[in-house]
Amino acid sequence: MRSNDPSAYYCAYVKAEKGLIPWHDIEAIILKEVVTGNLPSLNTNVKACWTEDDIWFRFECEDDHIVSNMTNHDDPLYEEDVVELFIDEDGLRTVYYEIELSPRNVVFDAIIHNDNNTLMKVDTSWHVLGLETKVDRAEQLSIYEIKIPLVNFKRLPVQGMKWFWNAFRIDEDEQGDRHYSAWLPTGAINFHLPGFFGTLVFIR
Repeated sequence: MRSNDPSAYYCAYVKAEKGLIPWHDIEAIILKEVVTGNLPSLNTNVKACWTEDDIWFRFECEDDHIVSNMTNHDDPLYEEDVVELFIDEDGLRTVYYEIELSPRNVVFDAIIHNDNNTLMKVDTSWHVLGLETKVDRAEQLSIYEIKIPLVNFKRLPVQGMKWFWNAFRIDEDEQGDRHYSAWLPTGAINFHLPGFFGTLVFIR
């Protein structure tokens, strides 16, 4: 199902056969340059779906140059190439989860307390329970998959329920220039502007 609202994404319920998600059947959204809203030189598609037990996200990234040296959980992955999810299940836009995944399959996860961007606290002591991730590389395409068990959330998905979210990518080119992209651009090189979050609408 495709939404007429550009700030809404319909997150479809699927059955994972032998743990495999039918990604070819799931609608993709395209990340845009975070300030201008233009299309970046390298394309990034993002897909999401849910099952009885988990919510899944997949980033399909054109990538001709990878910068990824960090190896420890909760290293500052945002200083190198990374994909990022911000998820606000309550819609209050003051507390949300941040999950990052690097090309090395290293994870950064935290709870963000953001008071209208005037006071922000990043709590890296929180970790996603049962998180599973993987990164595959094929020619000049990097594919990131993130599986988050629903036990991490208070408001479990049902038909029509809305969460709030945004998806991001940071990519460094061969010249050392960093490129920032988002599903819903924030108008600044700053992902932590929850007023720009869109809706994740669960359908079944």
